[in-house]
Amino acid sequence: MKINKMYWLLLPGLLFLTVFMLIPIILTIGSTFVQEGKPTLEGYLYFFRDAYFNRILLTTLRVSVFTTVICIALGYPVAYYISRLGTRKKGILLALSIFPLLTSPVVRSFSWMIILGRKGLVNNALVATGIVDKPIEILYTPTAMIIGLVHLFLPLIIITLVGVMENVDSELIRAAESLGASRFTALRKVLFPLTIPGLIIGSVLVFVGSLTAYTTPALLGGKERVISTFLYQNAMTLNDWYLASVIATIMIVITLVVVGLMNKVATKLNPKG
Repeated sequence: MKINKMYWLLLPGLLFLTVFMLIPIILTIGSTFVQEGKPTLEGYLYFFRDAYFNRILLTTLRVSVFTTVICIALGYPVAYYISRLGTRKKGILLALSIFPLLTSPVVRSFSWMIILGRKGLVNNALVATGIVDKPIEILYTPTAMIIGLVHLFLPLIIITLVGVMENVDSELIRAAESLGASRFTALRKVLFPLTIPGLIIGSVLVFVGSLTAYTTPALLGGKERVISTFLYQNAMTLNDWYLASVIATIMIVITLVVVGLMNKVATKLNPKG
């Protein structure tokens, strides 16, 4: 009886999510299959037949994948190091790790514009050291978007992995080493499988965040479109809400597919959960 009463505590949250998230999503998706009162798939056919739209989608997926891979490569060793520290040092480094999240994305993006511009710090350093003869184009490219998104989402994967790694008993790694495994082998065969759940969660957060991010790609990408800036352009500039709904639905489907694939990968890599 007490358990049944506890379920009532979920009602306000479920009601809020249903009214302000679930119903709008259903209405948005449903509107893409109806045009002028008739069922149709014309919006999706129009999107996938257009080479320009496909290029935007592929650019978005490429930027999201590269951002996720780089965040994993940079965040995993950092998270391992932080997880093995004492409470005080761990708290300080975690606070420093999440500091980018406390800064406005507009401020972060303008900072990268100064660093990556033709007369920015990176190009000045490359020219001064003789690596290149003239400034190279970094700003307003997918590369600039990836750099900005890594800066934005790296803290998410670090925090997620630290939470998982600090619960892994370090004696397991020592036991593997005592049985003849090298440090790298022990980390690969003992630590890595145990941290897969956190890695999957962090990867999904980074990928979906990169897929749907607007401010950073808009400022650092310039005329280079990704699907979020393309959606905004159709909805707010061109006032084409039908195509904007189609784009939003495609983004939702991609998110669900990625989450499903990540869960399957996690199951295969760590069948025991």
